[in-house]
Amino acid sequence: QVQLVESGGGLVQTGESLRLSCAASGRTLSRYAMGWFRQVPGKERAFVGAISWSGGSTYYSDSVKGRFTISRDNAKNTVYLQMNSLKPEDTAVYHCAARVSQIYSGSYHTSVKDYDAWGQGTQVTVSS
Repeated sequence: QVQLVESGGGLVQTGESLRLSCAASGRTLSRYAMGWFRQVPGKERAFVGAISWSGGSTYYSDSVKGRFTISRDNAKNTVYLQMNSLKPEDTAVYHCAARVSQIYSGSYHTSVKDYDAWGQGTQVTVSS
């Protein structure tokens, strides 16, 4: 099984940036499509962005498009979420996820049910 651990969250002010990391152990991530989701209390986990196994395809929710960027370093077994121009509505727990049921998926996946392995999450708080 793959274990995912997110890091890099914290408290920032509106307009600032953060970079989240998702490191894997137990299995290489290089064959899997990856995604980032976020969740606030009382709401369902929401799609943020996704990346194909090679990094050649990425896709973002409308709410973060143009501000967030997903990348991956397969040699380091890590996926990143660069978040710029942060807004208070970006405040949430951010989770990374791996689609381990399918290797070498060349497309991106936007649904929670598309992913099989999840990290515990890292809190991002944006103050106004």
